[in-house]
Amino acid sequence: MSIPKSTIVRLKTPATLAFIRYAEHVAPRRAGRMARDLWFTAPPRMAELPVPDHGEVFTVQSQGASIRGQVWGDGPVIYLVHGWGGRGSQFAALVQPLLRSGHRVVMFDAPAHGGSGHGPSGPRRTNGVEFARALDEVFARFGPAEAVVAHSLGTISTYLALRFGWLGTERLVLIAPMVESQTLFDQYQSQVGFGPRTRRALDRSLLDWIGIPVAEFDARVQAAHVDPVPTLVVADRDDRQTPYADAVDLAEFTGADLMTTRGLGHRKVLRDPQVVQRVVAFIARDVPLTESA
Repeated sequence: MSIPKSTIVRLKTPATLAFIRYAEHVAPRRAGRMARDLWFTAPPRMAELPVPDHGEVFTVQSQGASIRGQVWGDGPVIYLVHGWGGRGSQFAALVQPLLRSGHRVVMFDAPAHGGSGHGPSGPRRTNGVEFARALDEVFARFGPAEAVVAHSLGTISTYLALRFGWLGTERLVLIAPMVESQTLFDQYQSQVGFGPRTRRALDRSLLDWIGIPVAEFDARVQAAHVDPVPTLVVADRDDRQTPYADAVDLAEFTGADLMTTRGLGHRKVLRDPQVVQRVVAFIARDVPLTESA
C-alpha cells in the first residue's frame, strides 16, 4: 500500500525534507510540528464536476469556515460525505437515482476542499475532525438522516460525527473506506526518514491539535462507540489508496454487508452503475443484508 495523499510531493524543498530528517537530536518538537503541517496540507482543490440541475445552493458555518453545498428534492435525507482531496460533486451519479427513490439529497464540500473555506487549521490545511464538525453543521441545517454515504476519509469523519456530534442515521454506506491511520503515519515516517523522537513529537502534536490519538483515528475504534446501524461497505480489490483487506475487516467488525468490485480503484467506484444501483437499493431497503463478492 502506498501513502494516498502524495505526501512526499508536498515536501516543497530539499531543505525542508533535510530538516525533518536531521532535527531528531536538536529540535524534534519543531520537526514534529513541521511533519504534522505537511501531512495535513490539503492537495490542490479538485475541479467542480457536473451535477444535476435544480440543486439549491446553501452555506453553513463550521469553526469559522464557510461550508458550501447543494440540496435536491424532498423526503428522508441522504448525506454525501467525500474524502481527502475530493468534493461533494464526486457523488453526482447517485443524486438522480436517490431522488427517484423518494429521498432528499445533500452534498457539501469539506473545509479547504471544493468551494468551501478553510477552518481553524488555516489556509490549505484541515483534518478529519474538521470534516466531522462540518458534517454536523450540515446535519443541523437539514435534519435527521435516513442514510449517510461516505467515501474514503469520510468514513472516519462520519463515525466521529455520530459519536461526538448531533448526527444520527438509520443506515450507513461506506465506499472505499479509510479504516485506520496508524499504518499511514508509519509509512510517512519511513519514507520521509525521521526518527523516533520526532515521531513522538508528531504524535503529541496531533493529539494536542485534533484531540484524538493516532491509534484511535480508526473507523473500528469509533464505530465501537456508536449504536450499530445497517451498513453497506463497498470496496474494490484494485484500490491503491484504501486496502481491500481493511475494508473487509471493517465490514466484519461492524457486521456490514460487503460489496466487492474489481478494476474501479478508489474514485471510479463512486460512479459505477452497479455500485450506484446497489447503494440506492440498500438505502431504499430493497435488498437483504448478505455478503457479495
